Amino acid sequence: MLKKILIANRGEIACRIARTCRKLGLEVATVHSSADRFARHVREIGESVELGGAAPSESYLNIEAIIAAARRVGADAVHPGYGFVSENAAFVRALDAAGLTFIGPRADTIERVGGKASAKREAARLGVPVIPGSESGMTDPAEVLNLVRGMTLPVLLKAVAGGGGRGMAVVDTLDGLEGRIESAMREAEKAFGNGELIVERYLPQVRHLEVQVAGDGQGHAIHLFERECTLQRRHQKVIEEAPSSGLSPKLRAAILADAVKLAAGVNYRGLGTVEFVVTGEEHYFLEVNPRLQVEHPVTEEVTGLDLVELQLRIAATGTLPLAQADVQCSGHAFEARLCAEDAAAGFLPATGRLQVVDFSRSGVRIESGVDSGDEISPHYDSMIAKLIAHAPDRDSARRALVAGLRESTVIGLVTNLEFLHELLEWPETRDATFHTRLIDERHAQRGGVLAPAAPPLEHLAAAALHWLAQQRAESPALGCWTLWDNFTGWRLSSGPIQAAPQPTLVLKAGAVEWPVRFSRRDAQGACTLVIGEQEVNASLQPLAAGRSLLQCGGRALELTIRGDVQQVELSSALGGSVFTAQPYLGGAAGDAAASGQLGAPMMGKVVAVKAAVGEMVAIGQTVIVLESMKMELHVTAPFEGSLSSLRCRVGDMVERHQVLAEVSPV
Repeated sequence: MLKKILIANRGEIACRIARTCRKLGLEVATVHSSADRFARHVREIGESVELGGAAPSESYLNIEAIIAAARRVGADAVHPGYGFVSENAAFVRALDAAGLTFIGPRADTIERVGGKASAKREAARLGVPVIPGSESGMTDPAEVLNLVRGMTLPVLLKAVAGGGGRGMAVVDTLDGLEGRIESAMREAEKAFGNGELIVERYLPQVRHLEVQVAGDGQGHAIHLFERECTLQRRHQKVIEEAPSSGLSPKLRAAILADAVKLAAGVNYRGLGTVEFVVTGEEHYFLEVNPRLQVEHPVTEEVTGLDLVELQLRIAATGTLPLAQADVQCSGHAFEARLCAEDAAAGFLPATGRLQVVDFSRSGVRIESGVDSGDEISPHYDSMIAKLIAHAPDRDSARRALVAGLRESTVIGLVTNLEFLHELLEWPETRDATFHTRLIDERHAQRGGVLAPAAPPLEHLAAAALHWLAQQRAESPALGCWTLWDNFTGWRLSSGPIQAAPQPTLVLKAGAVEWPVRFSRRDAQGACTLVIGEQEVNASLQPLAAGRSLLQCGGRALELTIRGDVQQVELSSALGGSVFTAQPYLGGAAGDAAASGQLGAPMMGKVVAVKAAVGEMVAIGQTVIVLESMKMELHVTAPFEGSLSSLRCRVGDMVERHQVLAEVSPV
């Protein structure tokens, strides 16, 4: 039997694996990078070994360091989680040589099915339907270019290694094809250490299904039913559910049977996922993920199984602890991935400190790797938490997840919380008529920008009152001249209580501004505010645990508020809002005209500089390429002109809004 497990991962999955290990009476330790010294998985697991620098290549991908860590803590087995070394055959062989058990498939199995090209060949050999296209990976961009030119567009460029949409691109025009191929290869190389690509016919209107399989490594395999993973953007999953809705019994049976056939045919050991695309009543093999999946909790919810426990038992005994007849599917489950990213700005990842993370009122299962005060860094993915809801039927589970999102609080970084809420209410989500390109197409229809919803009046009132309290706290006491008691500070408190004739404050969200006028406080502690054109009577009372109670126009609302006299961020059952605040000085200044400065859209690393000082650039031309959260960001020229200055070079780490270059008009 296994005694102590080293978890070679980080974040929520490390915490989740440790929970099951302890439930089974197993000792557990983990690893961390220099950037993760104080991360939640280190704190929660309680024993961790530092592997190296912040870059994954120096830490979470460092095979020798991981094996040394396992020996140091006395582990006899290693669980890789997902990502990093979870699909690395060389890592498995190194563990075998060191006498350590790998919680996952054998090295030769990973080589056969871990790469998209080799997995496709195995599927075809076993009679599982595959998508037309190349049968092997290519490392020469010219070879990829020639193949694409000979195929009917659109086609899909796809990294042989890894997943999550990294190194993947849809090609629907030959314009700029060479650059897109190089970008996909570069992204795949950085994310997985392998820039090899395959090319396949692109099927635009498909659904994405995956089957959870388990095998004993001796040719016996079972399925744990399927998951629907169609709601994704840029090939990265956003919402998952189990089981899939709308499949005919015949199609479901065929998909499940093909998944089991493939797992049994390669003598698969442990847990894995066989993925398919579905169009009409046809299905095609997509890939195998020989590891635990991010979305595994929805399968746990509908089957009642602990999938990490199943992995551990198979690794310890070499047998399947249950038969196919033992696996039942009950009810429906949804999962949403809550990430630090700005949906209104093209889903750009956000980095920085999370001031408040609170799911205590969500009422759903939470899997998270961060707490209040933790940081989201540019070195790893931007996921904050997974929210999972289970109910007897699909719509009840969907509504439970909507409610859970509404009762979740994240303050400090922009998140996709509001977008997830909106996505779950789309008609296509409600009736399961979605396809994999739905989010991207809707995003494109909106011009690449998701317009933020107008903040509710209650949030404006709370932000204004919070600002006023902060302003008063920073000001010295002036005896009787105090706004909160019987005097306004400038006039005797005679006559009716009404808002001052001039605004005191301007709140701003995006390009919209609201001037705010305050009255003095009445006998009940409330004051009258005029916010833009709207007048309301409101008060804000501090509560315990950093919360506040707003009384606004006869409505009570509990909120979490953070901020100072310059910015206020708050969250309530009505959603989240962020406002910048500035004193009213004869009116707020308008936005400055475009100066030609090229700023970094977020914190990241400069990976390419595409123009030199003095060179002419066209409007929209890429000048600098940044990498952050394993994503490439292109900083482009705002107008036609000459590159007059360059303030960065390849390899530099730059901060958000840092000026990288300047373009001068000609």
